[in-house]
Amino acid sequence: MSGIRPGYVRPLDIRNGRVDMSHGSGGRAMAQLVEQLFAAAFANEWLAQRNDQALLPRPEGRIVISTDCHVVSPLFFPGGDIGCLSVHGTINDVAMSGAQPLWLAAGFILEEGFPLADLQRIVDSMARAAREAGVPIVTGDTKVVEAGKGDGVFIATTGVGVVPAGLQISGDRARAGDRIIVSGSVGDHGMAVMSQRESLAFGTDLVSDTAALHGLVAAMVAAVPEVRALRDPTRGGLATTLNELAAQSGVGMTIDETAVPVQRQVAAACEFLGLDPLYVANEGKLVAIVPAAQAERLLEVMRGHPLGRQAALIGEVIEDAHRFVQMRTRFGGRRIVDWLAGDQLPRIC
Repeated sequence: MSGIRPGYVRPLDIRNGRVDMSHGSGGRAMAQLVEQLFAAAFANEWLAQRNDQALLPRPEGRIVISTDCHVVSPLFFPGGDIGCLSVHGTINDVAMSGAQPLWLAAGFILEEGFPLADLQRIVDSMARAAREAGVPIVTGDTKVVEAGKGDGVFIATTGVGVVPAGLQISGDRARAGDRIIVSGSVGDHGMAVMSQRESLAFGTDLVSDTAALHGLVAAMVAAVPEVRALRDPTRGGLATTLNELAAQSGVGMTIDETAVPVQRQVAAACEFLGLDPLYVANEGKLVAIVPAAQAERLLEVMRGHPLGRQAALIGEVIEDAHRFVQMRTRFGGRRIVDWLAGDQLPRIC
């Protein structure tokens, strides 16, 4: 281009610029986007290698890997956005094995016309979440699709972690007599997203619980290595997660409705919309299955961590060939907590 000295790259116009097809073409515009936006925000020693892959040291222990795709709508919601959500969600999936998350990879699908200012906001949020978690984003990729063929931004993240020798945490290890613990109130994330999506006001703030849970998990397994299973109840909420664990382990489960923590504003919003908070997504909570003898100790440890202060013992694992999840209602009856039929809240994470 006339007047541009060799090697000079014009600064991105973050305030007024938009993603265009040249940002995915493999040429100078793409290099500009990658260097000035992504690489600048995610800067670390592995990303600085500037290769098509990250060359990483071999960790001691068993490797855990998980991939998650994020298509939340709207992209920004009370308490978070698609950026931090994409970091927290994958870190949590790795951590539910008892692993220490080590590295992240990120892939972006950008729609032509998406404002660069919004993209910068999302990338900065991802970078901040990764730094706070101590889990760097070490490699990634960006593609651009034509206007009308995407929805602003889709993000896929892959996490790699390591499980120490001797630790066995899996969804197929629940046994009759075990106790079921949830780390805090359920339904916060889903209702925060829904309130923003529908421009609903409930007279009080609904804020997503999105958070990285690996610190809480590390404290839990250090104190109670006998933990049988861990799972973060995201899409489909607590109810779906319990059904997944029951099916994997070949057991039944019974929970107490009055023991499940639900914030007042979440309960009110769910009642207004005709939703059941048990099926509403969470992004900063976990479910733990633990032998009865260690349940109180685990509760104590969880409540001593900032992300587990509302931890509650909500039920027990029982023998049941049908693998049903049942709930003792506040009125003294029982009902089946079945798998979610359809999608109660689409595009939530």
